[in-house]
Amino acid sequence: MSVRSRAAFTVALCAATMSFAPAFAGAQTALKVGDAAPDFTVTTVTAKGVEAKPFKLSEHKGETVILAFFPKARTSGCTVQMESYRDKYADLFKGGKKVTLVGVSIDPDTALVSWAKDAQFQFHFAADTERKVGMAYGANTGTGYHKRHLYVIDPKGNIAYITTPFQQMSAEAYTALGDAVSKSAGSK
Repeated sequence: MSVRSRAAFTVALCAATMSFAPAFAGAQTALKVGDAAPDFTVTTVTAKGVEAKPFKLSEHKGETVILAFFPKARTSGCTVQMESYRDKYADLFKGGKKVTLVGVSIDPDTALVSWAKDAQFQFHFAADTERKVGMAYGANTGTGYHKRHLYVIDPKGNIAYITTPFQQMSAEAYTALGDAVSKSAGSK
């Protein structure tokens, strides 16, 4: 092999290796039902604005928490998903009684507040701009948008239900989510 061919091969090999690096960066062992939910602290917003106190998962023991990771605010699939949560809020999430829904994306808090206000969403959004929450839950490898993963965390702080990806266009996905929330909210 000539020096020129070896150099070209080395460059191609390095480029190929580097293109795979982000897929493994920050990779976590897959979480399973029954595992303790990884704790985190993140800025959250509602339609009223940025919440004064950051959201810390461990401070929500005693209630059911749903983490709904999604790619990007105001995109078609994400809009279908969040509007479905809004429209079915009373049934799916017990109207927020001991149930907290947090939509998690890499969007900045300003974009999430604007969207929540315009669409009259009655739940929280987390601005995971550094992707730390997404990485802890396997919804992000440290680059790009979050995958559409969904976790139900029971009142004890354990993962009670996982669906990856959440099928936002499927009525069955919302039925299964409602069942998981009801089951979890019934456990103490």
